[in-house]
Parts: sequence; structure tokens; C-alpha cells
Amino acid sequence: MPNTPDRPTLLYHLYCSLTSAAAPLAWRTVRKKLNAAGVPQERQQERLGHASQPRPDGQLIWFHAASVGETLSVISLIKRLGERLPDAQFLITSGTPTSAALIEKRMPPRARHQYPPLDTAAPVKRFLEHWRPNAGVFVESEIWPRLIVEASRRDIPLALLNARLSDRSVERWKKRPQTAGFILDHFSLFLTQNDKTATNLNDMGAPSDRIQLGTNLKAMSEPLPVDQGTLYDIRSQIADRPVWIASSTHAGEEETVLAAHAELLKRWPDLLLLLIPRHPERRSEVATLLENAGQSAAFRSKGEKIAPQTQVYVADTLGETGTWYALCPIVFLGGSLREIGGHNPFEPAQAGAAVITGPGYYNFAETFAPLIESGGATEVNSASQLADIVALWLSDAAALDKARAGVKSCVNTQKSALDDVIDTLCNTLDLT
Repeated sequence: MPNTPDRPTLLYHLYCSLTSAAAPLAWRTVRKKLNAAGVPQERQQERLGHASQPRPDGQLIWFHAASVGETLSVISLIKRLGERLPDAQFLITSGTPTSAALIEKRMPPRARHQYPPLDTAAPVKRFLEHWRPNAGVFVESEIWPRLIVEASRRDIPLALLNARLSDRSVERWKKRPQTAGFILDHFSLFLTQNDKTATNLNDMGAPSDRIQLGTNLKAMSEPLPVDQGTLYDIRSQIADRPVWIASSTHAGEEETVLAAHAELLKRWPDLLLLLIPRHPERRSEVATLLENAGQSAAFRSKGEKIAPQTQVYVADTLGETGTWYALCPIVFLGGSLREIGGHNPFEPAQAGAAVITGPGYYNFAETFAPLIESGGATEVNSASQLADIVALWLSDAAALDKARAGVKSCVNTQKSALDDVIDTLCNTLDLT
């Protein structure tokens, strides 16, 4: 049953007043971004709560995800939940055009996508009155106070799934315990990724009897899509050359990757590095780094082919990472050589790749831990260490096979936890 929290705090009222006053500016900013991404006007209006689709008949379960990673994690869950509840319909909301495009390609049965309303009075009211969800599931750290409070007031039971909060966010909320407690009390269930988050939620004022240790949903997400035509084409260009991947790299990391590649080229002169910058718009910056490193490159965004003399192929496009992972079982995952927090290792792991990471993967600590323990992932701190592990896996097939077996074991273990998550959601949110 939905909760009956205490009355709103002064700070909550202040938040509502300020966001209402700032709504026109927020809408202009959001509309500008959606226009730049080519989102149609009708879909842009969804941010104001104007639905572009009718509400389906029957039970409607609403999932709200922040962006691409969270969206991928809920797609598998919705598919399995749909098998458990064959009459249920699903609504997925996410805020980025990239996540919307991904959902359209991988839409689960009986599901539809909308952009979420701005967290102000009129958009939230329109959204909830149109869709009238029977339950709502917020994924990770998407805590929008007004949307949460208004949904609960309409007797919509809510869960915070895969809960993960940054230390900074936790400290801010802990300074406002009454407001934090008021907002969190609207959730019937908190399923956390780790013990630390469970403790943080309790310290912030979440009712302890509603907090349960779950698992990382991203470990259960389906493998990234693979374009077989592109895969065949790139494989034919690479031919029998050895290859390794550096994926989701950020500013300040490519220098280390290219230094490692320079060392590896001394042993394998025909070695190809497939470099996937996290932000493709950095292509000119990456081109300068490659020129300074003296390494010849081809850029996918320019339609350039992989020639025999190409030492680095820059995959500066969106939506093709799954295809690149299918090319090669050796993947360095960026966002980790600097204090960035890392990226989801289960994306390359589900493609069967052994994973290399820097030390700064704190956002995915609980995800990397079993992979490292199994030998499926290895941590490095320098260009020389990166070169050493890539060299080992390039030269020793048995060592690479052992690492990949560890990866497979971890992926299978994590997937088995999905049924437990579904059982908990169904029981707590009264989904039948």
C-alpha cells in the first residue's frame, strides 16, 4: 500500500516555488537541447506533461530511468516482468534523446516511451492524470521531489530500484534530514546496489524496514545490439591483424592508452587499436593527440577505412559500441584512469570480453569486485601496466580464455538474481 508521509516541509515548499518560477527558463533550455537532437515538436511537449500516446487499458507499470545505462538495465527487467504479468502494460520515461532512440530500437513487448515531465506543478499534474500508473519504479538516483510526492498522493506505490547515490548527494541530503525523510517516505521499497547505499539511505531518513539489498541491474541488462553488416565489413578490413579496444575514454586518458599502444606496436607492428571516445564530439582533440603520438588513424565519422598502415581506428559514433565489442575480446574500459567513476563493465563482459580498468571505477565498485575476483577483469595504474596485460592476453590464448571464463561465470551469476528482484517488486508494489 502507498505510504502516508508527514506533512511537507518548508524546504519542500520552497523547492516547489523556485522550480515553478524557473519553469520558463528550464523549458527553454530543455527545448533547445531537444531541438538540437532533432526531437519532433510533439515529443518535446512530453516534457510539459502533454502525452503523445494514449494510455493503454488495464494495469500500467511505470519505469523512470535517467539515461542510456539505466534504460538498458530496465529493458531486460521489463521483458521478464512482462512474462510474469502477461496482461500488464509498461511506460518507460527517460530524459535524453539517446536513451529514447535506444528504447525505440529495443522496445519490450507492450511498452511505450515518453519523456518525463519537468518537475513543476502543471507538467507533473498533466503527466499523472493522463497515464494514471498503477505503480512507479524510479531507477538509480532519479529523485524528483514533486513527481515523487504527487505520484504518492495519487496512491501510486513507488520503488527506488538499483539505488545508488553519490557521497556528495548523500551529504547534502543529510544536512536536510526532515525534507529528505519526507521525500523518501513516499517510497514503499528501496532496492540498493550495495550495503553502503543501504546505510546512506537509512542515515538520510528512509524507513529501514523498506530498505533491501538488491543487485546491480546493469549486470542483468541485455547485450548491446550488434549490427551484423557493420561487423562483417570491419572484420574484413581488419583481416587477420591483432586488435584491442579502449572504450569510453575521457579527456586525460587517451594519452595513457596511446602510450601503451606505442609499446605494444614494438612487439606487434600490425596491431590495431580500436579507440571509442566516450564523447564523440571530442574527435578533434583526439586527432591532435594521435598526431602528437605519431600514430596513423582513421575516423569512422569521416567514413575512413582501416588501411594496412592504420594503427588506430577511432569509432567516434554513437550506438555502435556493441558491434565493436563483438570484434574483440580484450577491452580497456575508460572513465577509470582518472577520478571519473568508471563505466559499466558488464557491457563488454556480456559480449564475452575480458576487461581492463584503471583504479577510478568507484561508481561501479560492487560491479567490478566479482569480475576482478574471478580474474575476468584486471586493474592497471599506468601505460606500462596496461601494455603488459594486453600483451599477455594477445600472446597467451589460455590466459585470455581463463579470463573470459571468469567473466562468463560472473554474468551468469548476476542474471540469476533477476527473478529475486521481480519477486520483490511484485510483492511490495502489489503487482498481479
